[in-house]
Amino acid sequence: MNLANRITLARIFIVPLIAFFLLARLNLPTLTFGEFSITLNQILALVLFVVAASTDGLDGYIARKRKIITNLGKLLDPLADKLLMAAVLISLVDMGKLPAWAAIVIIGREWAVTGLRQVALLEGSVIAASQWGKWKTAAQIAMIIVLLLNNFPFELVGLPMDEVLVWAASAVTVYSGIDYFVKNKHLMSL
Repeated sequence: MNLANRITLARIFIVPLIAFFLLARLNLPTLTFGEFSITLNQILALVLFVVAASTDGLDGYIARKRKIITNLGKLLDPLADKLLMAAVLISLVDMGKLPAWAAIVIIGREWAVTGLRQVALLEGSVIAASQWGKWKTAAQIAMIIVLLLNNFPFELVGLPMDEVLVWAASAVTVYSGIDYFVKNKHLMSL
C-alpha cells in the first residue's frame, strides 16, 4: 500500500476517535479563560479533526506528485471525506451545537453528488472537484472549527460567527451541489 493510501486510511481511523471525544460523556477537565470555557475532550476532538481535514489534500497531492494514483485511493479518499464530515456533523447535532437541518443539508448534498459521480463513472467519465466544491469544503471546515471552539474568539466580542458560518456553509453547500447537477445534467437523462 502506497503512502497516499496510508494517509487516507489514517484519516478513516481517526474518525471514530473524534466521535468518541465528542460524544462520550467523559469527565475530562474544562479549561476556562475568563468567560470562555472549553472541555478537554472538545480540544482533543478539534486537534484530531484539524489533522484529519489537513490530510484530505495531502493524500491527493502525494498521489499525483508521485504518480501513485490507485483505484483503492479513488474509492477511499471520498469515503474518508464523507465519513469524517458526517461523523463530526452528527456529533455536533447531538451536542446541541449544530441544527439538525444543517447536518441534513450538508450530508444530503454529499450523498447526492456521490450518486451523480457514480452515474458518471458508469458512463466512463469522472466528475472532478469544482471550485465551488473546494469552497464548500473550506466553509464546512471553518464552521466545524468555530463550533468546536464554542465560537471563540468571536464570543468575546458578541459576534455570532458560529451562526453565520452555519448559514454560509449551508448556502455554499447547496449552491455547489446545484452547480454539479447543472453542469452534469446530461447524466440525468440516461
